[in-house]
Amino acid sequence: MPLDNTPTNDEILQSSDLKSMLPATNVTRRMFVAGAAVTSGLALSVRPARASMIKTSMDGLRGGMINIPTGDGSIPGYMAMPATGTNHPVILVVQEIFGVHEHIKDVCRRLAKQGHLAIAPEMYHRQGDASKYTFKQIRQLIGEVVAKVPDKQVMSDLDATVKFAARNNGDADKLAITGFCWGGRVVWMYAAHNPNVKAGVAWYGRIIGRGQNPNTPTHPIDVAGKIKSPILGLYGGKDGGIPVDTVRQMEAKVKASGNPNVEIVIYPDAPHAFHADYRPSYREAAAKDGWKRLSDWLKIHGAA
Repeated sequence: MPLDNTPTNDEILQSSDLKSMLPATNVTRRMFVAGAAVTSGLALSVRPARASMIKTSMDGLRGGMINIPTGDGSIPGYMAMPATGTNHPVILVVQEIFGVHEHIKDVCRRLAKQGHLAIAPEMYHRQGDASKYTFKQIRQLIGEVVAKVPDKQVMSDLDATVKFAARNNGDADKLAITGFCWGGRVVWMYAAHNPNVKAGVAWYGRIIGRGQNPNTPTHPIDVAGKIKSPILGLYGGKDGGIPVDTVRQMEAKVKASGNPNVEIVIYPDAPHAFHADYRPSYREAAAKDGWKRLSDWLKIHGAA
């Protein structure tokens, strides 16, 4: 299994007790679900929170924890949208390797502030609870949970999430997807799977895998020719796990297939996870520039 988020020494955080930083939410009874693992606020991997961690309020928003019906039951997730209006553009927010923790929820709120229905399904729900693992346990997390998650399941669950959003004030005709690390890879894969994606933004997602197996039979480079959606890739020049040349290979292969709407931005001094404001890897300038590019990309390509 590719190690999409192997931490460097300076990225490892010590776990400690910390009161939940989850803001109060204004949710409807129909949307709210209690007791899901992802309702616990700060996952172990997010503790202790750094001063740089952004906390977006629910003022002017509604949302909270949800249950998303799937073909074999349901999975939990987090959703945020403007408090008023309907038919909000839908954007899928695909988690880091550590699951739907507070940082991913905050990304949803930031997008909701911009008018989107932002929804983050818990992609590992059937295989385990990523919130119980610390940075130091990443290899254990990969072996016990992540490696057991089939791409086929991920694609199906994202399809179910789009349907759920469309039934809950979302406009699926303006469908976008963004994801980070593990989720950055999924952005490329889902764009190849679903031609209805209007725009995608992949944050430091691995392009070339380390072999195939039944759960991950292909990797983004293998499906590049199927990607017809506009994709923006945001990558760090000092990412030790994702060589820049592999990202450039992906860009060239997508364009060669007849899709000119792919753009790769490399931040030369940024490491992996430079958008993760709760971690030492955070780089404010690159993160802010990437977010502006994301916002512009969604508008330019009809997903806002």
